[in-house]
Amino acid sequence: MRISLSSLLVRGASGLFALATASILGGYLVLGCGRSGPLLGPGDSSTVNCGDAICQSGDGEACDTCPVDCGFCAGCGNGACDGSEACSNCPVDCGVCEDCGNGACDSGENCAVCVQDCGQCENCGDVVCDASETCASCAIDCGLCETCGNDNCEATESCNSCPSDCGVCVNCGNGFCEDGEDCLNCAPDCGICESCGNGVCNPMNEDCFTCPDDCGQCPGCPDGLCNNGETCASCQADCGVCSVCPNGQCEDFETCGICPADCGQCEPIGCLEIVTCAFACIDIMQDPPAFSITCVANCVALGCADVQFFVDQVLNCAVSALPICGGDFGCIQSECGEEFSACINANCSQ
Repeated sequence: MRISLSSLLVRGASGLFALATASILGGYLVLGCGRSGPLLGPGDSSTVNCGDAICQSGDGEACDTCPVDCGFCAGCGNGACDGSEACSNCPVDCGVCEDCGNGACDSGENCAVCVQDCGQCENCGDVVCDASETCASCAIDCGLCETCGNDNCEATESCNSCPSDCGVCVNCGNGFCEDGEDCLNCAPDCGICESCGNGVCNPMNEDCFTCPDDCGQCPGCPDGLCNNGETCASCQADCGVCSVCPNGQCEDFETCGICPADCGQCEPIGCLEIVTCAFACIDIMQDPPAFSITCVANCVALGCADVQFFVDQVLNCAVSALPICGGDFGCIQSECGEEFSACINANCSQ
C-alpha cells in the first residue's frame, strides 16, 4: 500500500501572530503583520462580486482588494512584502493568511490567494502565467517559486505549489487526478509532465522531486524507506509504482487477475500462448538470462490448473537447456520437444 503524505503548511514560529499597529484607512482595516489584512470592511460591495472574473472598479475592486479578478499588483512577486501587500492580496510575498489551509474556502479566500482551500483557478493549466496567477497559486503555468527545493516549507509555499518542500497534498495518491492536482504537484495521480523525460532538467518547473528522470534522484533515494516526502513518482525504488485499484485505469503491474475492476475479467488462454507470453519476459540473449519474475507469474496466472502444470514443465526444461542452447530458441524447442508437445495438447475442458 502506498504512503500518501499530508501537506505541511508552515504558519510561523509559534503560531501566534503579533498584532503591530492597526489603523482604519478608507473603510479597510490594515494590520501591521504581513500575514493579515487588508480585510474587506462591512458592506464593501466587492465582497459580493470578487471572484466573478470581472474587475469592477466601481465596486471597489482593484489589484490590492481582488487580485483574482484584477490581477496581482505590479510589485507582487518581488520577494518583499511591502506597500499595500498582505497575505490577502499577495501570498507569494507575504505568506498565506492564518486560516488558509483549514480545508474551507472561507469569505475573503479564493483560488488566487488560497489554492489550498479553494482549489486552482479555472485558467490554471493553460500554459500562460496570467496576471492573477503566481508561482504560489499556479506553479504549472508560472514555474516553481525560487525557494522551492530548499527543504524548508516556507510561509509562501504549500503542497500545491511546492510538494518537494511541503509534501504532497492529503488526497494525492488516491489514484484520481482531481481537486486542483496536476502533473507538477501530484505526479502519482496525474502522471509526469510532458516535458519530463526529454533529458533536460528545466529549473523553472523540474527538480529531482518533480522529474527524477531528467534531474536525477533526490538525496536519500533509494535507501529502502519511503519517507521524507518521497512518492512513487519521485522515488519508485523506495515507494513502488503509482498504481491504484480500482481507479478506472489498468496501470503498471495491474492485471486482470489482481484488478479486474480496472483491467477486465481474465480470459483463460492456452499453454502455448502462456509459454510465448512467458518467454517474452526473459532475455535469453544475456548471460545469465535477465527476466522478470512478476511478468512470468502474470502470464502463468492466465491458465487453468492443467495448463499451468504443462507450462511449468516447458519452462523448467527450457531453463535446463539454456547452458546447451544459449539463446537459440530452435534448439530449446528441440531439447524440450516432449514438453512442448504436451503443452500444445493441453486444454481446460476437463
